[in-house]
Amino acid sequence: MRVLFVSAILVLADQISKAIVVRTMSLYESIPIVQNFFHFTYITNDGMAFGIDFPFGYLIFSAVSVLLTVFLFFYLWSVKNHSIVIRLGLALIIAGAIGNSIDRLFLGEVIDFLDFMIGDFSWYIFNLADSYVTVGMVLILIDSILLEKKREKAQL
Repeated sequence: MRVLFVSAILVLADQISKAIVVRTMSLYESIPIVQNFFHFTYITNDGMAFGIDFPFGYLIFSAVSVLLTVFLFFYLWSVKNHSIVIRLGLALIIAGAIGNSIDRLFLGEVIDFLDFMIGDFSWYIFNLADSYVTVGMVLILIDSILLEKKREKAQL
């Protein structure tokens, strides 16, 4: 399946970007790319999304991530005849899950560095894998809501 090739390339990009950050920046260092809008800010996150943390989170979240990734592989295989938008969305989510799972399993934490802000307000710092999951979810929602309605109208 070609979309799994996309997943593999995206996981590679995620891991390379994190390796570059770790090798070239100090923890908590922030490099302005566009002043007061976008910085590379190196942090680690041993919690869940948005820094959410709970007891035994590392073990639980790692296990859930692996199980969810396996489920998504099987689900992607089952929708091989569905729209490319759904399959690409799933491929992005799989890439994001694998990218962050690699960090959790080998480092015990996730490397984050993409820091968008408005002035002094920065919501949260994330990485490429997080972006893949978000974009994948948006693609699936677009397909499920907008494109599905279009397909239904075409069948009438």
